[in-house]
Amino acid sequence: MNNFLDRVILGNPIQNYFILAIVLLFVSMIKRYLSQGMANLLYKEVKRWAPEIDKHEFSHLLLVPLEYFFLLVTFMLTIDHFTYPPELDITVYNGFTLKMVLTAILELALTVSITWIILRVIDFVSLMISKSADLSHDVTDNQFIVFFRDFFKAIVCIFGAIAVIRILFGAVLVNKIIAGLGIGAAALALAAKESIENLICSFIIFFDKPFRVGDSVRVDAFQGTVEKIGLRSTRVRTVDKTYVTVPNKKMVDSILDNLSLRTHQRAVMRLEVAGDTSADSIIQVLQDIKQLLQKNEKIQEGFIVNLHDFTKDTYVIQIIYLTPVIEGVQYNALRSDINLAIISALDKRGAKLSSTKVEIYEK
Repeated sequence: MNNFLDRVILGNPIQNYFILAIVLLFVSMIKRYLSQGMANLLYKEVKRWAPEIDKHEFSHLLLVPLEYFFLLVTFMLTIDHFTYPPELDITVYNGFTLKMVLTAILELALTVSITWIILRVIDFVSLMISKSADLSHDVTDNQFIVFFRDFFKAIVCIFGAIAVIRILFGAVLVNKIIAGLGIGAAALALAAKESIENLICSFIIFFDKPFRVGDSVRVDAFQGTVEKIGLRSTRVRTVDKTYVTVPNKKMVDSILDNLSLRTHQRAVMRLEVAGDTSADSIIQVLQDIKQLLQKNEKIQEGFIVNLHDFTKDTYVIQIIYLTPVIEGVQYNALRSDINLAIISALDKRGAKLSSTKVEIYEK
């Protein structure tokens, strides 16, 4: 039996092949437990920072990459004790020997395995941060997480691709590619100046947060609700229900009024009453308007009702009041009720509006 195990095949005794097969078989059988154990150790540390992370989610991300990594490392450590057989020292193509090809394959496999693990770690970190972001009502945070997750994964893939090129074609080609990318990046930056500006402005929006998804904003000539903040532009659903795409640079450079951050809504009315109305009627109208505003629970204290000005033909009554932030139909209904009550007060006291216009403002 010993003579059989000592027989040499391809420069190595049969005993070494048996050891390699047994080790690989053993690691294949326990790789799941090794990976699970490693994942459990990492999970205990992660649990301190993100207690809301589910153990199954964490294990699902890292288990398979760790299994292949353990198996590959075991194979490389074991095969390192083998003597490369002279019989296989042959040239495959253009000076490349079979040994060089096999070494490159192992290096490629190790590079892919490490890249895979790093990508899964990025997925896990983004998952951990998104769990915390879900506790807030800001949808922008989730977009921010997705963007940076994809950004860092792209960087890792680029470095992985460079490592693969270096293994296959050598460092000289990598240096040429990097030099070419430097020149190309400068030309691309000049050609895509506006796109880069919009990209930078998207970072400003993400960090400074002048508005968020769901906010009602007014920019230049349009007003609407922010539905999406992208890397190049922001999508706004206007009050006319149109879908407007605004470059992020414009959202940052323009004067933006975030209506969702209002603490109150301010209404200003300017009533011009006919000049033949008696002074007593004017006084009674002012008192009636004050009373109806006081009785309305949605009108904030501190409203103003006064005789603002007068001319030979008109008396100008100014009404200023604040309401809580009420959206849509409810706010319109409140304004309608107040306006009808004011009309009733004018009619009750025999006061007529002047033939000139009535100005109503709101902010």
